[in-house]
Amino acid sequence: MSLIVLKSAFRRRIIYRLQRIQGHMMSSHAGAEVLLETVGNAGVVTLNRPKALNALNLTMIRHIYPQLKKWEKDSKVDLVIVKGAGGKAFCAGGDIRAVTEAGKLGDPLAQDFFKEEYILNNTIGTYEKPYVALIDGITMGGGVGLSVHGRFRVATEKTLFAMPETAIGLFPDVGGGYFLPRLQGRLGLFLALTGFRLRGRDVLRAGVATHFVESEKIAALEKDLVDLKSPSISDVAKVLDLHQQQSGLDADKPFALEQHMVAINRLFDASSVEGVIENLKKDGSPFAKKQAETLSKMSPTSMKLTLKQLQHGASMSLQEVLVMEFRLTQACMKGHDFYEGVRAVLIDKDQSPKWKPSTLEEISEQSVEDSFKSLGERDLKL
Repeated sequence: MSLIVLKSAFRRRIIYRLQRIQGHMMSSHAGAEVLLETVGNAGVVTLNRPKALNALNLTMIRHIYPQLKKWEKDSKVDLVIVKGAGGKAFCAGGDIRAVTEAGKLGDPLAQDFFKEEYILNNTIGTYEKPYVALIDGITMGGGVGLSVHGRFRVATEKTLFAMPETAIGLFPDVGGGYFLPRLQGRLGLFLALTGFRLRGRDVLRAGVATHFVESEKIAALEKDLVDLKSPSISDVAKVLDLHQQQSGLDADKPFALEQHMVAINRLFDASSVEGVIENLKKDGSPFAKKQAETLSKMSPTSMKLTLKQLQHGASMSLQEVLVMEFRLTQACMKGHDFYEGVRAVLIDKDQSPKWKPSTLEEISEQSVEDSFKSLGERDLKL
């Protein structure tokens, strides 16, 4: 076979793969993937990919963003409610698999996804009308970005919250650098590095949710919300407070991390990832050993980026954090670990990523600093 024929076949294969990725991230039936409707006095967003646990793709972002902007100016819409379809998930994250496929081929979709997702996150964080996220089910990564920056976040006993990005060679993005360091003590850094999962009422106790309402009462809550006429923030809060008071499930159970908070504040109080790991090893308690074992499986590069991200983010505005995080995404897209993490966890599912570098010691401070550098014209503009 001639070299020309081989090149032509290779080119056709690349074009076919790009078309598949674009089809995946820019699905033509977006109307089915996200439902946007006015119910009573509320604009209601329903994430509608239940088989994919409502994972957020670029098409959905490109429908939600302009609709939120439109509702913000619409005098007939008094508040916005966002929820997930299917009963299992609010939103289990962004469509990361498609992002890495695009990244491998140098397709701009890899850049566009993060850029437009973060612009949406900022819109939610600065929204002028009451914004209520009903996080009834799995809420991770991109799903956290659609909820945590809004004024109200309602958890249920079915809520499962986590920022598991260090396990896939990324970092807790979508504004994680803003909200995580603002949680109590060193809880944010603990959640960011370990990917620890919070469930049910603990999502409220941790400060991620603003309210807890039992899942079976969510429909009644939603009805009361859409019936509100020209509500103030406090009017919405009163309705949420009332439904929370009627939800006694697990109220007597202590916060799952309550007994460990003193240890978390002490062990994760370090200026470096190496310092955290040294604290855990010195402590030697069963809890410390378990966290050390968890961290040993995470991407060393991701952990270094994450710690610095939260250090910087603690004194930044949400907008400054999102600009910083976009720079970090582009550094990750150029690296090795993000692709390897997605392969090991989401594609092959062998759960055995081969990180490069494989140890913290091999990562220079300069390489970490470089990931935070301005992209010039390519920087995120909010």
